[in-house]
Amino acid sequence: MKLKKLLLAIAALAMLLTLQLANAANPKVKMETSKGTIIIELYPDKAPNTVANFLDYVNSGAYDGTIFHRVIKGFMNQGGGFTVDYKKVETKAPITNEADNGLKNLKNTIAMARTNEPHSATNQFFINTADNVFLDHTAKSMRGWGYTVFGKVIEGENIVGAISRVPTGPGGPFASDVPRTPVVITKVTEIKD
Repeated sequence: MKLKKLLLAIAALAMLLTLQLANAANPKVKMETSKGTIIIELYPDKAPNTVANFLDYVNSGAYDGTIFHRVIKGFMNQGGGFTVDYKKVETKAPITNEADNGLKNLKNTIAMARTNEPHSATNQFFINTADNVFLDHTAKSMRGWGYTVFGKVIEGENIVGAISRVPTGPGGPFASDVPRTPVVITKVTEIKD
């Protein structure tokens, strides 16, 4: 009986350790905004190039002082590409689309923004505020590539929601969907354990 209990305890401990190691393997970032703090877990096993690209921008401070410049209620909050005075942030070369990784554009996931060209993502990202399955990968074609999901908000979902509800209108070079009061991304840092 004691041996059975000991084996069960060891198995439970091994499972807990495995879960902790799996979670520890995923990098996390803290995004401080004028609305509050958001913690995002990244999935390098599913989108290695996208995560590396995002972390490169994070660790260089490129997102600090940018804004959520496009907020569409019931859809998404987009940011990372413009300063408060609508100056475009300098970017690196575009990355390869990794939307065929099995991750879906579900509520509170983070994905890369891009142009109509499938492999054009640079620094802009968006946080889905609804399940946006129409943005998912369906085929390796111009229409089917989709948008690369590379992480998920694990803390601060209420902040994502608060951003999604700000009043919007025209602003800077944009005809619509710009927060009337800027939602500033003050600082983004990688969380080091």
